[in-house]
Parts: sequence; C-alpha cells; structure tokens
Amino acid sequence: MLEDVKIMYTEEEIQKRIQELAIDIDRDFDSKEVVAICVLKGAAYFAVDLTKKMQTPIVFEVMQVSSYAGTETTGTISIKKDLDADIAGKDVLIIEDIIDTGYTLRALREDLLSRKPNSLKIAVLVDKKERRKVEVPIDYVGFEIPNKFVVGYGFDVDERGRNLPYIGYIEN
Repeated sequence: MLEDVKIMYTEEEIQKRIQELAIDIDRDFDSKEVVAICVLKGAAYFAVDLTKKMQTPIVFEVMQVSSYAGTETTGTISIKKDLDADIAGKDVLIIEDIIDTGYTLRALREDLLSRKPNSLKIAVLVDKKERRKVEVPIDYVGFEIPNKFVVGYGFDVDERGRNLPYIGYIEN
C-alpha cells in the first residue's frame, strides 16, 4: 500500500510552512511562556519541528487521546495519556496533526478549557475542511487539504509510514 503513495507536500514545503507558523505563534504569544501540548502519536513530527523553530519559551507536554470506537468517532474523548503539568493560569498551545470532522479536537479543547488556562490556541498541520461536522476555532493551519487519505510526516496507515519525510496520499 505504501508503494502507491503520491506526494502532496515535500519535506521542504512542510518545513517552510512550519517556519511561517512559528513566526506567527511567536508574534501572538509575544515572548510569554507557552505550554505546548503535542497530541500523540500523529503530531509528534510536527510538534518537534514547530517548537524547535519557535523563539517563544515553552514547556513541552504530550497527551494521547482517542474518540473512536472502531472506525466511527464517538464525539467524546478517552484520555490514554494525560498531561504531567497543571495548565491553570498558563498560556496553552495544542499541536495536532489533523482536523477533519472536528469531534476529537472539540472534545479535547473543551477538556483543556475546563482546566482554566489563561489562554488556549490550536495549531494543526492539515485541515480537511470538507469533512467538518462541528466547528472548532483553529488559530494556525499548515495546509488545507482535500478529502484524501494522507500518510507520512506523522500520518500513518496501520502505524506504518509515519516516518516518510513528506505528506503523501493514497488514492482510494
């Protein structure tokens, strides 16, 4: 299956866009310390590259959440790995790989807002707007993509292909 991957964005295009996002984030947070929350597993590559390019001081955290039962989203999240730090009164940046239906990110946002951060912003690498079922305020978007199955740069097919240096897609 991975031999059928077509390149959507090259490694160079991804890194250029991430640099632009880092500049926007630095401007918006204006040197305030940020708790950067990487949503595992898919956002790991994006989160590392993004935070390395940011000048804003960060505390790096990870969360792992799921909102799926089989292949269908439930609209509620189950937290598999929670934060180690308290985010009350802190400025928070959620770093996510993709938003499609919006259910997972909406539930995660609501959960984190209930913890009383000072502010909460969201950065996503890719946005599949045509699949959106619920609206979620996204502050930083890397790329808007069509409704294609993506692989590489953190995206996987049955846990394979995450380490491809580009974002590709597989035709159905």
